[in-house]
Amino acid sequence: MGLIGSILGLGRSADKIGGAVERVAEVFVPNRTKSDGNYYRRGRASLDQLAAEFKLAPTNAFDGFVSGLNRLPRPTLALGTVGLFAYAMADPVGFSIRMQGLDTVPDQLWWLLGAIVTFYFGARELHYKRNGKNIRLIDVKPSGFVPMLQSSENAAVDAWRQTNS
Repeated sequence: MGLIGSILGLGRSADKIGGAVERVAEVFVPNRTKSDGNYYRRGRASLDQLAAEFKLAPTNAFDGFVSGLNRLPRPTLALGTVGLFAYAMADPVGFSIRMQGLDTVPDQLWWLLGAIVTFYFGARELHYKRNGKNIRLIDVKPSGFVPMLQSSENAAVDAWRQTNS
């Protein structure tokens, strides 16, 4: 093969020629199989690290208690609101007295309460949005929906209206 063949690593067997051609070709175009394998190994290593980081540790009674406390705010707020309606119907005078008491709470304290509730539920919503658990329960724009538009002087809008009505 000569000087070029020895530089490229070409020998007399077909395997050596194929390997040499592969090495020369990889200079210009990366080996897709090796690239995909490396991509897979990097992704697998990241997932393994994440799994190890978030592996559930053994819990004790205190951890269970705190976990239960973390689950209380939403049902407490929902049931408390329903309870206020029931209380207003059961004892209107007592409810009225307590609402007058709430009226004496300063505005700054209401703002603080609003901020706390907003940040609590906002952080929770952001957590689910980042983790891809955002599930839409209703279809906001049902299929076949055509908005009612007023007539315009735009020919394109008029043509669109004629095709969609």
